[in-house]
Amino acid sequence: MAVELKDLTKADENYSQWYNDLVVKSGLAENSAVRGCMVIKPYGYAIWEKMHEVLDGMFKETGHQNAYFPLFIPKSFFSKEAHHVEGFAKECAVVTHYRLKNDPEGKGIVVDPDAKLEEELIVRPTSETIIWNTYRNWINSYRDLPILCNQWANVVRWEMRTRLFLRTAEFLWQEGHTAHETREEAIEEATRMINVYKKFAEEWMCLPVIVGHKSPNERFAGAEDTLTIEALMQDGKALQSGTSHFLGQNFAKAFDVKFANREGKLEYVWATSWGVSTRLMGALIMAHSDNNGLVIPPKLAPVQVVLIPIYKGEEQLAAARERLNAIADGMRAAGLRVKIDDRDNVRAGFKFAEYELKGVPVRLALGQRDLENGTIELVRRDTLEKETVPQEGIVERVTGLMDEIQHNIFRKALEYRDSMITKVDTWDEFVDVLENKGGFISAHWDGTVETEVAIKEATKATIRCIPLDAEEEEGKCVFTGKPSHRRVLFARSY
Repeated sequence: MAVELKDLTKADENYSQWYNDLVVKSGLAENSAVRGCMVIKPYGYAIWEKMHEVLDGMFKETGHQNAYFPLFIPKSFFSKEAHHVEGFAKECAVVTHYRLKNDPEGKGIVVDPDAKLEEELIVRPTSETIIWNTYRNWINSYRDLPILCNQWANVVRWEMRTRLFLRTAEFLWQEGHTAHETREEAIEEATRMINVYKKFAEEWMCLPVIVGHKSPNERFAGAEDTLTIEALMQDGKALQSGTSHFLGQNFAKAFDVKFANREGKLEYVWATSWGVSTRLMGALIMAHSDNNGLVIPPKLAPVQVVLIPIYKGEEQLAAARERLNAIADGMRAAGLRVKIDDRDNVRAGFKFAEYELKGVPVRLALGQRDLENGTIELVRRDTLEKETVPQEGIVERVTGLMDEIQHNIFRKALEYRDSMITKVDTWDEFVDVLENKGGFISAHWDGTVETEVAIKEATKATIRCIPLDAEEEEGKCVFTGKPSHRRVLFARSY
């Protein structure tokens, strides 16, 4: 089924509608019959699958193994870690009964009141509690540590205001949960994994990110420290794109997970958790796409090269198809993901617009004159540059072009991000930049939750992170004028 090409809202006219149009019209996802939930369509899922594949390999290279834990979590587990339950209580979906029955009054299917669960179950919003209850059975001695587990799963957080990929009631993610012998090992693990996310974001997604600590008010519920990668979208809003949490011994204490140390004494285990989700799909779209459609980095593109015949009649189609098949075979042998679109029910111009919308990195078109001259038309999606090139050497040319496009997409995003980091020293400057420019604002903050909340209430801007490379710098908080020792990054965000 062909994608819908008309009426794509312009980003500079209505960015939010542009985003929604792009997700739906390019065939990535759509809203489902279940309020707040989405259907990820094959093209969108193919991109997520590639993300999954690459990240999974990176996790395994760092010594992690995949496991799977239950979707349902006993409600009593959440009450064992006070900050954790407080952080997720408003988003939890709860299972109370296990059976339906026909209504005796003929009103259809109803919940059977006699099938009430002895203990209500929470549909997994995150898995720390069920996993740490399990780890208690796995850990006895320091010899059992570290445990380095990752889970690919779906989670449910009952969001009231949803947007495809960015915020839905159910979404896909991975969540790593590790157990360690020492505090230092756990901190090292949390740092290692945020850097894995940074590497993936920048080298695969072409998404420049800033690594930093979340403020105490923005930390994960139950964590002692949260590390984050923060990216900037083309509308000047920030997007938290991945987090890694040092959990200290909070969950070990809540679930009584102890081990005999090297001196034979019992102590609590140290923990981390870390995750990225299908929110990365939203980041990919908003960081690179334009008014013509998606711009997908070649490393993640389900189709890297599309080949389109231009012909009149079956004889020309057969000749073009034969030549394109030979080119495609060479490209596949070189490791490229290639598609030949020889549909006869839509015109070539429609196909050009369709693959532009879908963000395919390179498009090749072959007509009768190209067959005669040994040429082919090449268009790259990142710049929309078009040129006629020789068929000879086309495999090598396009293979090299993949790296060039990848680097160019990252360079463009990095230049934009860097141009949108603004230092301010007064409240008036803060408000002016936020309202008229957007992006990241580098400003002094007095370190108190009260000030952070007041700034958010006044402007809807939050502290995105305290950058890892933030230098000591004496200054005054832009809001209160109180002393500050370093700058933090503020922004409005998704």
